[in-house]
Amino acid sequence: MGERHEPVHAPVLLRETLEFLRNGSGLYLDATVGDGGHADALLAAEPGARMLATDRDPGSLAAARVRLARFGGRVTFAHATFRELPAAHAAAGAEPFTGALLDLGLSSRQIDDASRGIAFGARGPLDLRMDPTRGATLAERLATVGEEELATVLRRHGDVAPARRVARAILDAVRGGLADTHALAVVVERAWAGPPRHKAQVFQALRMWVNEEAEDLESVLEWLPGAMAAGGVVVTLAYHSGEDRRIKHAVRGRPEPSPRRLPMREARVPLWEELTRKVVTPTTSEIAANPRARSARLRAFRRRSA
Repeated sequence: MGERHEPVHAPVLLRETLEFLRNGSGLYLDATVGDGGHADALLAAEPGARMLATDRDPGSLAAARVRLARFGGRVTFAHATFRELPAAHAAAGAEPFTGALLDLGLSSRQIDDASRGIAFGARGPLDLRMDPTRGATLAERLATVGEEELATVLRRHGDVAPARRVARAILDAVRGGLADTHALAVVVERAWAGPPRHKAQVFQALRMWVNEEAEDLESVLEWLPGAMAAGGVVVTLAYHSGEDRRIKHAVRGRPEPSPRRLPMREARVPLWEELTRKVVTPTTSEIAANPRARSARLRAFRRRSA
């Protein structure tokens, strides 16, 4: 048998990310360090920089430890979700960040690992957790969720047009003994016939629900202003229109759309200077080399001094 190689994740919009973040020195945050591609390039380009590297996925964090070992004490690692970042930052000394990166995408390691059940193209368990050591699996959540709530999840996180029909089909299959992600993909295809992106949208929505990614994003966007040094730059990489929209609202201090019949949230005073009035997207050459980068949206913003 040949040697087994772990999938290698290509960092998305690497050149553009470095252009915004490079500042020569100080403490940086990579809150989704993954396999360490962005962190490796930044630390190599900035010999005076240090980094707090965090991730909720213990497998990705282990891979980053290996990749970034050459930087020695310049890197501090922490196993943390976005909501656990304040504690991780405090444990590292609470020095204000010069720069921060939030890459909200998945790594090739996670997508290509069938045991995670994240990709609809492979047969795997109904899990979908980014951290397989804690939290409820997809199977456990589907066992207790109602049709209306599941439809809301599909509509909110996946822009699934026939959300109610797909939710009903999934829950009918659960009651009949839904076996794995392959069976789930078949159910989705029957309920919402069309291109493969339909299944991708449903799996994305379910993954975001299982991992509470929207709640995590809200938490880190609330916390970041107080954790950044004046003039510190934040770069976000979003792969979902809803995530990008939440980031834009937080940066601009504008009220967010509320559910019908509820008042709009009070507008916030902008704490950020936008460095990208329009999102930055991958070039055609990058997409050709790394098709998984095609939906990436980069925003960069600087913490105001007051």
